[in-house]
Amino acid sequence: MAEKQVEQFYAPPPKLGKWEAFSIFLWNPETHQFLGRTGASWAKILLFYVLFYTCLAGFFSAMLAIFYQTLDMRIPKRELDGSLIGDNPGLGFRPMPPESNVESTLIWYKGSDENNYKYWVEELDKFLEPYRKPGQSASIGQNIQTCSYDKEPDEGKVCEVDVNDFAPCTESNKYNYPKSAPCIFLKINKIFNWMPVFYNDTDLPEKMPQDLKVHIREEKLRNPRTINTVWVSCEGENPADVENIGPIQYIPRRGFPGYFFPFKNYDGYLSPLVAVFFERPVHGVLINIECKAWAQNIVHDRIERRGSVHFELMVD
Repeated sequence: MAEKQVEQFYAPPPKLGKWEAFSIFLWNPETHQFLGRTGASWAKILLFYVLFYTCLAGFFSAMLAIFYQTLDMRIPKRELDGSLIGDNPGLGFRPMPPESNVESTLIWYKGSDENNYKYWVEELDKFLEPYRKPGQSASIGQNIQTCSYDKEPDEGKVCEVDVNDFAPCTESNKYNYPKSAPCIFLKINKIFNWMPVFYNDTDLPEKMPQDLKVHIREEKLRNPRTINTVWVSCEGENPADVENIGPIQYIPRRGFPGYFFPFKNYDGYLSPLVAVFFERPVHGVLINIECKAWAQNIVHDRIERRGSVHFELMVD
């Protein structure tokens, strides 16, 4: 006779309200579970993640330490044409327009209104502050030398840039902005280990401004060593700009002396400066100006602004 099968029936769980179900989820007194896990389960999972992230942090730290062993904090890993910067320096100008108008290259002010030209003067004060206090620490101060064409810096040393020798483009004169004859400061962009190939007076390019060619030949007659200079020229971009720009002076000299190169990232190094003094620009007219740096290994490209810089000047 076949055995009678015993049928088992399971009662459905009691219906709970939302708050009661949530309370049971937080802490179930029957199973001793907190947020759906027992204490032992929580201990295991916490131990796993502590060990996992500890190992991950240790691995990352070890890789970072090994990576830093391959770096030199002074010398870049890639240089010149092997780097993103390349081997063709550009020029920069100061003062720059306000950050609110960051895409602008217009220097526009009214010489008779102090509140109007105050911004430009203060921007130059900030820019030149490191040049006025180049050796604030003893170690950096000992690294700065007074250089000349006849005395290049010693190995590991840098040359001083004396901004007190820039008259009338000085702080006491407010860089001549009140006289509606402003000074614009130019600097050449730093490229590690880049060394300019200087022009001789016999190999000057055809596109070089004629007045600069004359200046180079005169400088060589005074001191042949001054030929070792990255020369600078500033001109109006269009015929109308050429007429309105007026006479220009370059202070303290018309270029960046060769003894500032190459840039080796030594402590205390400051880029050499040229102050372009616009003596009598025509007032109330927008003047487009392009300044170029001249060396045999500097290529000029107006569209990409290679080897040059563009800005506009308007003095009311």
